Amino acid sequence: MKILVTGAAGFIGYHLIKKILNKNKKVIGIDNINSYYDTNLKKDRINNLKKYKNFSFFKIDLSNYKKLNDIVKKNKINIIIHLAAQAGVRYSIKYPRTYFKSNLEGFFNILEISKDNKVKHLIYASTSSVYGDSKKFPLNENDRTDQPLSFYAATKKSNEVMAHSYSHIYKLPCTGVRFFTVYGPFGRPDMALFKFTKNIINNHSIELFNNGKHLRDFTYVDDIVDGIYSLINKQSKKTIPYEIFNIGNGTPKKLLDYLKYIEKSLNKKSKTKRLPLQVGDVVKTHSNINKLRKYTGYRPKTNIKIGIEKFIEWYKDYYKIN
Repeated sequence: MKILVTGAAGFIGYHLIKKILNKNKKVIGIDNINSYYDTNLKKDRINNLKKYKNFSFFKIDLSNYKKLNDIVKKNKINIIIHLAAQAGVRYSIKYPRTYFKSNLEGFFNILEISKDNKVKHLIYASTSSVYGDSKKFPLNENDRTDQPLSFYAATKKSNEVMAHSYSHIYKLPCTGVRFFTVYGPFGRPDMALFKFTKNIINNHSIELFNNGKHLRDFTYVDDIVDGIYSLINKQSKKTIPYEIFNIGNGTPKKLLDYLKYIEKSLNKKSKTKRLPLQVGDVVKTHSNINKLRKYTGYRPKTNIKIGIEKFIEWYKDYYKIN
């Protein structure tokens, strides 16, 4: 089994590749190492992965169809796990064109390459943001997803629809995974856990949008990775070989409680700045994970307090904080 993972230098990509490599499988990783956030973090992730003899890495942009196709063809790739995307809800409000290029044109190239090289299974990342401002919880894969609140969510919804058409026309087995608020070691600096931890340590105030009245289905990265991994050899056998799954924790927590766990773990109080709800932001997420549980036996294992402690332990070690 030859696996290609796009977004190899990303938060989830890095953890997923580590898991696959630890199972003695070969992985080819690609990433464009863009500067959306600190590239040192991305480079360090890749350097850690390069310690494995079964890993090879190529720095490529998704828009480079020829190079991408050559890698898939030459290495006889039969599984593609597509995690590369321009991430971030707030950034998409300022720079929608970046999302169009990466998440739509880039995904189109992945679909074409998967079809032309007869890839056995394409697993691609979607997001819980596709559910928009739903008032019906827990969020179920069959719920309406045609009213996204951000352009980022709109591009991910488009990916789901594009993949469905390729599954229908070309019988390409496609599985979309909707992630719910992922956190953990080597995480993204633009996400709450990283920002809160950094600001508390540096005595800076924390911005709490919607006065901190958010509820999030925080999911530890290892649980997300277990969910993806459980699907690798589980392509749909339906006439249209297409599936969508939520990968979450299934138990939403208040953002203010999340902050309390961080304070407790750091043994330090935060200074907060309460602000109104931001454009494009949803108030609550809560995943129904029964579909994935029935399909693969998926069960999230990590308690939120332990997950936060593991992140803080990593953060202090990485940034050499006593």
